[in-house]
Formats: sequence, C-alpha cells, structure tokens
Amino acid sequence: MSMTRLYVANMNCAGCVAKIEKAFGAQAGVEARVNLADKQVTVEGKMSADTALTVMEKAGYPAQVVVDAKVAAEEKRLEDATEYRLRMRQAIAALVVGVPMMLWGLLGGEMMINSPAMQLGWGIMGLVTLALLVTTGGHFYQGMWRALKAKTTNMDTLIVLGTSTAWAYSMLVVIMPSAFPMDTRHVYFEASVMILGLINLGHGLELKARGKTSEAVQRLLGLQSTTAIRITDKGDEKVEISHLKLGDKLRLRPGDRVALDGEVETGQSLLDEAMLTGEPIPVLKNRGDSLSAGTVNGNGSLVYRVTAGQEDTKLAKIIALVQQAQTSKLPIGRLADRISAVFVPTVVAIALLAAAIWYFVGPAPALSHALVVLTSVLIIACPCALGLATPMSIMVAVGRAAQMGVLVKNGEALQTASKVDCVVLDKTGTVTLGKPQVTDFNLVQTLSDADKETLLGEIASLEQHSEHPLAGAIVNYAKESLSQLPDTQAFTNHQGKGIEGKVDGVSLAIGNLALMTALDIVNSDGSALDPKATLSFANQGKTPIYIAKAGKLVATIALADPIKPDAKDAIAAMLQRGIRVVLLTGDNPQTAQAVADQVAITEVIAGVLPEQKQQHVLDLQKQGHVVAMVGDGINDAPALMSADVGIAMGSGTEVAIESADITLLSQQLIVIANLLVLSRATITNIKQNLFGAFVYNSLGIPVAAGVLYPLTGMLLSPVIAGAAMALSSLTVVTNANRLRRQKL
Repeated sequence: MSMTRLYVANMNCAGCVAKIEKAFGAQAGVEARVNLADKQVTVEGKMSADTALTVMEKAGYPAQVVVDAKVAAEEKRLEDATEYRLRMRQAIAALVVGVPMMLWGLLGGEMMINSPAMQLGWGIMGLVTLALLVTTGGHFYQGMWRALKAKTTNMDTLIVLGTSTAWAYSMLVVIMPSAFPMDTRHVYFEASVMILGLINLGHGLELKARGKTSEAVQRLLGLQSTTAIRITDKGDEKVEISHLKLGDKLRLRPGDRVALDGEVETGQSLLDEAMLTGEPIPVLKNRGDSLSAGTVNGNGSLVYRVTAGQEDTKLAKIIALVQQAQTSKLPIGRLADRISAVFVPTVVAIALLAAAIWYFVGPAPALSHALVVLTSVLIIACPCALGLATPMSIMVAVGRAAQMGVLVKNGEALQTASKVDCVVLDKTGTVTLGKPQVTDFNLVQTLSDADKETLLGEIASLEQHSEHPLAGAIVNYAKESLSQLPDTQAFTNHQGKGIEGKVDGVSLAIGNLALMTALDIVNSDGSALDPKATLSFANQGKTPIYIAKAGKLVATIALADPIKPDAKDAIAAMLQRGIRVVLLTGDNPQTAQAVADQVAITEVIAGVLPEQKQQHVLDLQKQGHVVAMVGDGINDAPALMSADVGIAMGSGTEVAIESADITLLSQQLIVIANLLVLSRATITNIKQNLFGAFVYNSLGIPVAAGVLYPLTGMLLSPVIAGAAMALSSLTVVTNANRLRRQKL
C-alpha cells in the first residue's frame, strides 16, 4: 500500500471533485480523497505516483506530486499570493471597461445598432471586449479546453459559454445588423466583461479568505525545523535535518526548536510544548526524558539522541492526521457531491431549454430575451459554493482542534461528536493526573525535624527497591528534602501487601493493613491497629501506607492521584450543556466516589475490568445515548472502540494517536467540552453553507430563466448573475472562517 499526495492547481469546483473521484474510482484497489479547499488529492492503494499523475491528466486535471509538505505549503502560499494579484489585476482591467459601458446603458445611452456610426463605435468596443476576453478570461478558456479534451465539463465551461455567447451575438449584430429584427439589435459587450471582472474579483477575494482556512496546518508545518546542531568528533556542525540518522547526538541551545524526536542524554531544561499539546506550562526535561520535534527549549542546554526519522516524528504524524481529516468526507456532504457530479451538463440543458422557450414562445424581442436567459442561467448556476460548503468548514474546524491539542482522525468523528449526549470518563489519567503523590505524612509520636528526616530517609531507602508505582511517589517525596539516602541491608517484597527489610540495622515494614496484621504490628502502647484509619483515607480518595519500626507503628503516609486542575470546570461545562457524565473505573468504589464527589459527577461505575467497561458503554447506547468514551487509549481499547466516539488521552503514546477517532495531546480535560462545542458549531456551519448553496442554485436558476418576468417585466441581467455567483462562493468561505473565532 502506498500513499501519494498531489497538488491540483486548476481544481476549483464541486464538479472537479466528482470527476477526479470518478477517475480514481474506476481503478481497482485505489482510494482517492479530494480536498477542494486545499487543492490536494491524496491517493492510497496499489498505484504509483506516475500512474496517479496519468489518471489526473486523462481526467483533465494536470497535477504535481507533493514531496515535502512544508515546501509544498510554502509553494502553494506563494502561488496563491501570485494568483491573487493576477486575479485582482484582471478584475480591475475588466471592470474599468465594463462599468462605464454598463452605466452608459443604465443612464439612457444607445445600445442598439441602428446607424453606421453606432456600428463603428460598438465595433471598436467589441474588439476591446475581445481583447479582455482573451487577457482577463483566458484561464477560463484553458480550463474548458482541458475539460473538453477529457470529454467532460466543468465550471469554466459555464463561464465561457455564457460570456462567449453574449459577445458573439453582439458582434454579429454589429457586423450585419440587417440580419436581425429591429428590436433585437442590442449589444451585450458590457455583460461579457462585467461577468469576467466580477468572477475574477470573487476568485481573488476567495483566495484571500481561503488562505486563512489552512492557517492551522501552516502553523504546524512551521514548527518543523530545517537544521540542527550535530555533535561530532570534530566538534559541532550545523546540518540539514534530512542528513540526520537515528542515534545522532544533537545539541539543543536555549531558545532552539527540537529538530527530531529524541531522548535527553545530558542536561536539564524546561521545554515549551504548548504548540504541540496545548499545555500552557513548560515541562521539565532531564536525562532519559523524551523530546518531541517542534517544541521549544527554555534557558537550559541539552544534548539529545535522535530516536525518530523526519517522517516518523510525532509532529509529522500529527500533520499527516490533520491533513487526512481535512480531506475526509462527512455524511452530510455526500449529497452535495452526488448532485455536483451531474450538475454542469444538467445546467447546460436547462439553459438551452429555457433559451429555446423564450425564443419560440416569448415576447419580442425574442432573440435578445433568449440570449439574456441563456447567459444568466449558465453564469448563475456555477456550483462553486456547493463544492466548498463542506470542505471549507472541515478544514477550519480540524485546524482549530489541532491548535487546541486535539487530533480529529476523520470528518465522520467530528460529525458524530456533534450528536454526543453522554460522556464516559475513565478515572486514572483522565480525570486524575495518573501520577500518585504523597498528600499526608503523619507521625504516631512527636519527633524532632532531624529524626523525622532520618525516618523519611529510611522509608525512601527501602521503597526505592520496590517496583510499585506508589513506591516511586514516596521516593520522589523524600528526595525533595533529602539529598542522600541511607543504605538498605535487606529487602523482602510481600505481593499485594507491601515490603519489609533492614536500613542501617533497623527493621522496617511498609505496606497496607493486611501486611501490618500478618507481621503482628501494634501501636506504640501495645494496642491493636485501628482499621478505621484506612476507611477514613479511602473516603477521601487516598491510599494509606503504614510504617512500622521494630514491630511498632511509627507513621502513616497517604497517597492520592491528584485531580486535574481543570477537571471540575470541564465536567461542569459538559453538565451545563445537558450532557450526561459517567465515571467508569476499575478502582475501588470508595476511591472512585471520593474523586467523583470532588468533580461533581453523580454517576459512578467502579471496580470494573476493561471488558466490563465495554459492556457498560454498550448498555448506555441501548438506552439511546450517543456515547463518547474518554480513556488512555490502551487498557480502555475495547470501550473506546465500542463508543460512538473514542477519545484517547494521548499522553504522547503512538498507539493512542493511531487507534482512537479523536486523540487529546493535551492533558487538559476542558478541551473535551470545547471539542463538543466546536463539533456542534461545525455541523451548524456546514448546514448553513449547504443551505445557502442549495437555495442559491435552486432559486437562482429559475430566476435567471425568467420565471419572474410575468410579474416584474424584467429579466435577470447576466452581470447580476455573475456578481451573485462570485458572491456565493465568497459567502461560503467567509462563513466557514467564522469557526476560527468560535467561542468555546
């Protein structure tokens, strides 16, 4: 299986999308995803890049292979800027000639050929108009010619037929006016140039607005470094990242950007990962910690070893996923695609039929009326807005999500997320940080600070031999105040209960109440230990650890997995929007309930195994809920797969990024609430775009065909039709860009 990304400069309407998809659809084992908004086609399957280019050529759309996404994005930006300037110059040239001609007619100037003088004057204007058709409309003629060679039609076909018909009719009237009835000797040169001027103006403004749409991907691409400082036997050297190999050692200076994913060898520094994960607080990196390409170093200096190639960095995979999501089809947009596939031929047929009706049964001057109707229908029916309605909104939404630290794998997940009315949250690592911390260190008897430090050192010395995650939390707590730990002489692990051993010749036992009971540990006064202490801590969501020295209890330590700072606000935001929130965890009921109480979750399902989590998700779906499951992406995999939308707390794992519908690179829970708001806003935005485009074409074509003539006595001017066509596309693009400023 191979993947080829193509850039198609002359793809500009929904009809183009349909034809390209049809061309690749005829190839076995190949799938093509077309992104009209970004003018890219992604081809997946058993097809080489050369074959893909040949298919595109035969379909009438010459393309070029995208080799380097960053270079391609920059080239596209420069091409768009050049095309924008060209379109604006063409628009100005056409309007400078067209507006005076139109005003001449509107203000009572003669536009009928009824004398040799008028014949000469309008003949000169006809030649000026022809020059403008060639210079300001040449690209439309080229587009139509490419389509004709491929035995198909496109948007350019409609524009060329409309403007050329108006010019050809007018020129025939100028050359041989006697061949036409007196009341049909009207010229329409102003219509031809005004249409081209307005459509070029619309395209220019659309290019400007469209550039903002792909800003998020441009920003992600901008995070990729092009050079790095490699450490060699001869000293440091600056090299292109394409020349780096796995295992190379790189120097990261203060303020530099990480070139490729790697692992810290020496040094310590704070790194800003906000642009990648959305996390606002810099992360401390020490020896052995992983670095992600695109993140920015603070004031420290690091040496790190390259662990991933240019195409395999987390940033590269994120960019690929965002681009993949932006090209994905939404169920809501497929209707537009089906209509667009037959749109242009249908419009040409309607235009010819309407013109024929006006010519044979319409009022005088029948020929002029027929021409106006033909031109207006062809121009107003262009399906640009229809083709842009869905992809523009998806591009903006997926890009906005990426900026929040949310990876949406496909457009369908975004549409499903808009319907979510029940969010199921795993506890550890989702609602909580997933890193236990010491919350209490209580001594049974009063000790001096020195004795307290000695005891803490003995506890940490023994715990550092344990592999239990709680042991690591205790050691980290001790190291905050101690620089050195005493030596351990003996160590025994009691599975599921705790540990015991000797430190500096003193016997220590550290563990739960079951271990204390098994070892006959008593209070300092000889009385039995009170189990109520365990219950008290559990009710607070804490895990108690008992410390015994020489057979007697000397201290208790309580540990807890801290709740994320934004968890309460995030859950409140979801509840406020009428979303049902359920806490689903394998932890014990007391701890789960304590966590739920702190974040105001009323529904708790605790003590369940991973496969049981899946069943609970299915039960909620049977109740009629659209369920989003939020978990860590590995042990919650069955539940994530069964949920309508699986949301993985990425935590940087490759598995999570590749397996879930949606992955949160950020550890902030509030982004889930924001994502649900964004998904609903996106679907609303798409519906607005589709409604506008459908209504525009549905109403525009009959009006252009003259259905209002019996009521108003007027036909829609081709100039107004051209302006309306340009305005419709611009409206869709502008409306989609509103998502960039959507309040979350």
